[in-house]
Amino acid sequence: MLPADLHTHTEFSWDTGTGDMEGSCARAVELGLPAIAFTEHTDFVTWQVTPDTLPDRLREHITDGVHLTPPPLDVTGYLEAIDRCRSRFPSLRIITGVELGEPHWFPSEAATLLASAPFERVIGSLHSVAAAGRHRLVEDEFAVQGVPAVLREYFAEAIRMIESCDTFSALTHLDYPVRYLPAGSTFTISAYEEEIRAVLRALAGTGRAFEVNTRRGPEPEFVRWWREEGGRAICFGSDAHRPDLVATGFADAAAMVEAHGFRPGRHPFDHWLL
Repeated sequence: MLPADLHTHTEFSWDTGTGDMEGSCARAVELGLPAIAFTEHTDFVTWQVTPDTLPDRLREHITDGVHLTPPPLDVTGYLEAIDRCRSRFPSLRIITGVELGEPHWFPSEAATLLASAPFERVIGSLHSVAAAGRHRLVEDEFAVQGVPAVLREYFAEAIRMIESCDTFSALTHLDYPVRYLPAGSTFTISAYEEEIRAVLRALAGTGRAFEVNTRRGPEPEFVRWWREEGGRAICFGSDAHRPDLVATGFADAAAMVEAHGFRPGRHPFDHWLL
């Protein structure tokens, strides 16, 4: 049995035009998944952006030509869709959730959102770096600071988020900036081992889980270093923004995680543990 996919997005995530909750549930059932979590994007930051670099679907959220402000999550519509899917797919465990972006920068907004509905799963993510009084997506900041500086700042900010915010139960896509490296750039994980280990060590110290994110392809070094730095819990997330990507690469990811000593929890949707 494949692990539960505990990080997916549907039409309720503001950044996707291809999401489909019912379609993702149907795909999960087809694959035999025990559970799926719909962790919709909730971002409170306003980014200074370069509009020409953005997909068309994101440009509609640019307010003054240079700032992108994500819309709030439609909590009511989301929960109604969850109820419909639970009725239609009774054999599938459907888990409510949110992906909090940069929650340490917006503690009151995050607290208000989490108090508004019974979200069962909350994951923490970082898409940005802060510099010179502005917030920029890492893909835009590469052109300003260069790849090594942005990657090191990203990992440092991840530590600040972990140490100052306890609202999320798992850290997702630590390799997020690597997805958006400028053309011609390369990423050698060993060059950033010290910084990545520091992030994993901070996370392990809180007792939270590390997510093996399969959107880019999992890094075995992440899992090995996670265990060596004291990490004891792992979860899996496809970060799928459309139904056909649900649980992508999960068989290989599960085998890799198991090879590092982690085993499924008591229930199929639990974190894997040492």
